[in-house]
This record gives sequence, C-alpha cells and structure tokens, in this order.
Amino acid sequence: MKRIFDFVCSFCGLLVLLPVFIFISLWVGLTSKGGIFYKQKRVGKNNKDFSLYKFRSMAVGADKKGLLTVGGKDSRITKAGYYLRKYKLDELPQLLNVLKGDMSLVGPRPEVRKYVDMYTKEQMRVLSVRPGITDPASIKYRNENELLSQVDNPEQYYIENIMPDKISLNLQYIESRSLFGDIRLIFKTIFC
Repeated sequence: MKRIFDFVCSFCGLLVLLPVFIFISLWVGLTSKGGIFYKQKRVGKNNKDFSLYKFRSMAVGADKKGLLTVGGKDSRITKAGYYLRKYKLDELPQLLNVLKGDMSLVGPRPEVRKYVDMYTKEQMRVLSVRPGITDPASIKYRNENELLSQVDNPEQYYIENIMPDKISLNLQYIESRSLFGDIRLIFKTIFC
C-alpha cells in the first residue's frame, strides 16, 4: 500500500511540478557552471547504496571539501543554491528516487556511507525501511546548517549530538509508522 501511495504521489507531484523543475533547471544552468542535477551516493534500505538526486546548489567539486554544509553563508553554495536550500527546493528531484523505488515520501533520511559506518547495531535498524524525503528528524532539524554554524567543530557535533538524535527519532517513527501518520508528516513538512 505504501509503495502504491509513493508511486502515485511522486508521479503526480512530478507532473504538477514540471514548470517549477523547468524554471529551477534554467536558473541553476544559467547562473553557475556545471550540471543542473547533483547525484550523491547515499545508503538505502538493507544497507544498499543508491544515487540520490538533487538540484545542484553548490559549486562543482564542493563535496570534496566536506560533506556537511555549515550555515547559509557556506562559500561553496551558489547564489541560486542559497535560495534552493533555504526553501528546500533542491530536494524536489528526489521525487524521481521515490518513483524508481529507491526512496519513499516518508522514511528516515538517507545518510552517506561515511556516517552509516559509524552506526551501532541498534542504529542500523533505520536501514530496515526505505529512506524518505522527509521524516520527524527532518522537521526537527530543518535548520541543521545554522546549528552547525554555531559550534567549533561541526562534524564532531553532528556525529555526537545530531546524528544519534535523528536516528532515535527515526527508530521511533519506524515503530509507529502508518499511512495516515505519513500523510500528516508530509503536510507538516510542507508547512514547516
């Protein structure tokens, strides 16, 4: 049932958002060098890697300078990328991931391999379901970049504080997930 819901909603979402996709594609393509989309390896269900799609919001090769972005003024972020990230519009291409079956609309946000390799056996349970575009942790930490900009060692703070809390929230989500709960989280995400 969840997969049918995801497929229908992502397909309809892509159709409705087609004009937005065209506008953003032109904006990204005309204002900075590089491709329109950005692909990054993330870890999905059953600990398998997949390519996550986003609109490119950073200069080409910026991910080689670190996986975390810190604050809204990260010098690697393009001018268009600043607004795409602020309003989470860079995430829209993940509807393609949902359509393909790599992701769900709601589920634990997929993490990069570097951080998944730090998970405990208990934390690995978040990989028992399809990752999602949104989840309870995404709502709580929607201003994660700003939080990280206020600490001396952003990566250490992420690993020791934010990541464990996100995983805990997602494990709670997995235990009590339902279609109606997912719909509620989708609307909560839109309003946030």
